[in-house]
Amino acid sequence: MAANPRRSAPSAADPSIPRLALSKSEAAEALGVSVDFLEQHVMHELRIVRRGRRRLIPVAEITRRMETNAHRTLGDT
Repeated sequence: MAANPRRSAPSAADPSIPRLALSKSEAAEALGVSVDFLEQHVMHELRIVRRGRRRLIPVAEITRRMETNAHRTLGDT
């Protein structure tokens, strides 16, 4: 019997499928921080999608947080 395509999740390694959301560990890796740091300093500023025990962090939320919290250095004009 053939596998149901609706039940199989796309491979995270398939670059042809754009990622819309990340797990906590993926989001931490994308930001270059630990999961502990993400939970303590970043998660409270993000809107996340909760489905059962799964927590998905939209890539757009990470981008929004980075843009909102970015500051220029003193040498920038």
